[in-house]
This record gives sequence, C-alpha cells and structure tokens, in this order.
Amino acid sequence: MSEATENSLERSLRQLKCHFTWNLIGEKSLDEFEDRVLHKDEFQNSEFKATMLNISAYIKHCRGQNEAALECLKQAEEIIKREHAGQAKIRSLVTWGNYAWIYYHMGQHEDAQNYVDKVKEVCAEFSSPYRIESPELDGEEGWARLKCTTKQIERAKVCFAKALEKKPRNSEFTSGWAIASSRLDYWPPSQDPIDPLRKAIRLNPDNQYIKVLLALKLQRMKEEDEGERLVEEALKEAPDATDVLRSAAKFYRNKHARDETIKQLRKALESMPHNPYLHYHIGSCYRSQVLQILEQEENEIYEEKEKLLEQIELAVKHLREASENNGNFFGIYPTIANLYAIAGQYTKAGYYEEAECYFQKEFSKELVPAAKQALHLRYGNFQLYQMKCADKAIHHFLEGVKINLESKEREKMKVKLQKIAQKRLSKNEADSEALALLVFLQELNGETQQANEDLERDLDSGNLSASASLE
Repeated sequence: MSEATENSLERSLRQLKCHFTWNLIGEKSLDEFEDRVLHKDEFQNSEFKATMLNISAYIKHCRGQNEAALECLKQAEEIIKREHAGQAKIRSLVTWGNYAWIYYHMGQHEDAQNYVDKVKEVCAEFSSPYRIESPELDGEEGWARLKCTTKQIERAKVCFAKALEKKPRNSEFTSGWAIASSRLDYWPPSQDPIDPLRKAIRLNPDNQYIKVLLALKLQRMKEEDEGERLVEEALKEAPDATDVLRSAAKFYRNKHARDETIKQLRKALESMPHNPYLHYHIGSCYRSQVLQILEQEENEIYEEKEKLLEQIELAVKHLREASENNGNFFGIYPTIANLYAIAGQYTKAGYYEEAECYFQKEFSKELVPAAKQALHLRYGNFQLYQMKCADKAIHHFLEGVKINLESKEREKMKVKLQKIAQKRLSKNEADSEALALLVFLQELNGETQQANEDLERDLDSGNLSASASLE
C-alpha cells in the first residue's frame, strides 16, 4: 500500500463512528476502564449482546489480544444478523468500524480498507461518505458511553435523545435515556426524575432492571412501598439477572435489611463468582452486622460470641476475596485488620497477628495524606486498646496529627493524645513525656506563646528535659 493510500485510509478511519473514535477510556488507565466495564458497573446490558461484544473487542485490542478481539466482533456480527435481520447493515456499521481499526493496527491494511469500503457503501445510500445520522448509531454510541464511563453520562443521554427524535416510541432508546437520566446527580426543577423510568417501563415492560431503578428513585422520594413491590416483581420475573440482583441489593441495603441484601448479592455471585465488588459489598454487610453486635452490653456480646466470630470470619473472607481481585478498594486492609483485632478480643486464635499483617500491608502502600491520617488513627487504636502498647499508640497518633490536613481523624488523635497525657499526669505530675505531649498539642493548636511559657517553666523546674521533645 502506497503512502498516499495509507494516508487516505487513516483519514477514513478517523471519520468512522466506533469505539476507536469515541475516546471512551479518557484519563482512566486500561485496568480501571476494564474493571468498570466488566465488574463495577452493575448494568449488564443483557438485551444488547452485540454492544457488549464490541466493547469487549475494544478492550482485548487494547490488551494486545487482536485475534480474540476479532472473534468478539465475529460473534457480534452473527448476533446482529440474527436479532436485527431487517437492519443488519446499519446495525453493523460500528462493528465494521472496529474491524477496520483492528486490522489497521495489525498492519493488515487491505483488510482494514475492505471494512472501510463496507461502511462507505452503506453510508453512500444516505449520501454520506463514512458516517450517517442514524438513530441506531446514536443509540449504540449512547450504550457505549453509558457502560464505559461515569463522566460522559450527559453525553450518553444526548445520544439517546437524538435517537428518540427520529423514533420517539422506541423502547431501546427510551430505556437508554431513562437509565442515563437516573444516573445524573442533578435534575432541572422542571423535570421529574421518575417520569422517564415510568415511560421506559410502559414501552418495555419486560425490562426488569428499569423497574428496580424506578424502585430506587421512589425509595429516595419516601415512596418505599411501591418501590418494594417493583423490586419483588423484578426479582420474580428475572431471578438470575445480575444487574437486577445487584440493584435490588442496593434497595434492601438502603432499608438496612442486611440479610436480604446479602441474599441478593450471593445470588448474583453465583453468576459472577470472582466479581470483587460483589465480594466487597457482601463483606461490608457482614461487617455491619459485627458492628451491630458490638453495640450491645459486654455481657450480651459474650453471649453472642460464636455468632460474632462467625460474622467476622464471613466479612473477612469476602473482603479478602475483594482485595485479591482488585487492589483499589480504599482502606480495605485496615478494615480487615480491625475485624481481626475485634476477633482477637474474644478468642485466642492468633487474630492479632493477622491484624498486624494487614495493617503493615496498608503501611507499605503509597497513600494520600487523608488515608495516612486514617491509618495512623486506626493502627494507634489497635496498639492502645488491643495490644496495650501506649508508646506505639502515641507514636502513631503523633505521626497522624503532624500531617498538615484538617480532618475528623486528626481531631480524634489530638483528643486521644490529650487524654493519654492527662491520665499519665494524674498518676505522676512530673511525667516529662506527658508534659511534652501537652506542649506539642498547645503549639499545634496555635497556642504558641502559652506553650513556650509552659515549656520554660517546666524546664526551669526540671520536669522536662530537652531530649523529651516530641517534635
């Protein structure tokens, strides 16, 4: 292929409407992008399998797995021919565009040109060279943006709105518009957030996912009874649909119905056994049940010791599974460590060693200041209350408050240091380290002049040596 022909091919490729020209990944890493598409986003788009296959093909290409990507596109083509026989050509334009780009990147420029020509042939019927204004193409772009990114939901909504201008009663585009609308964080005062969902259900009563989305909106509007009826209906009609199960779990979690939440998440887990988000949410539910038991009187806790330890084991099991499949959960290691620390209070099964292990895993990570503060607080508490090591606790509380970030965690550590110092001084008024703690806290609170006076007085009285300084 000559240089002129190759340049012409490149120009043609850039005009195609497909995943390679929609900038779906944006600023995300490929790992984050794939994680969202395959694991984090609850919506599985099960009605539009070709759409998901095209997205999978794009991901596989980005991973350098071009043969696997081509196989996904082949499957997408077969589904389109089978499910959209009357619109197969228009529905295949995105798939053909993806074919062209993948062959181009593989260096098979003649194959790439063949698919560009196929797109051109269809578009020529609409007096357009390489792209056409088609509601089906707008819808396909809308689904891709909805599935792949949280930052382009408004753009996805615009795609579905364009499609609906041409086909206002199309159930697919109405569903897409309703889902996109339901994910927006704000609504214009003139619009009702539940109207699009009700309309989508009227046009497509078999879409159970939309029913649960409506239930969640109704729940937020304090109309929980109707919402619960919709959830029960959706679960009855689609008992194995993972997007329905995950959304239903969210509904029950909002109700604080933890057993029902766990039930739905476990059901979803049967189809997605390695999904880290399912494991994380199940583990978090068990952790909430642990904390609920701990709210009781101490004698009641001991009466439920077996149940407590069982809940801790289940929480840890699922949180560990989540962390092993995805290392991006904020604060998951300290959460596991705290659960082990709680278990260690009620049994001698080596749980404190496990807690220490998970705290150290978190310390080994690169953490932002807020996360560092939270970690120093949690580890300091572990040393103070479980390990009975006040010196280590003091060290970590100090490290936490020295991080120049105002936060609840910082204030808690200042209070703890204050109490530790006062308790030690109540036993020994000349405790130099306790006095140094108070001086440090005074200086930290901006009481520099008073702190200096106290420091001079204590040094003069011999109560505080220079080596006891905590700075």
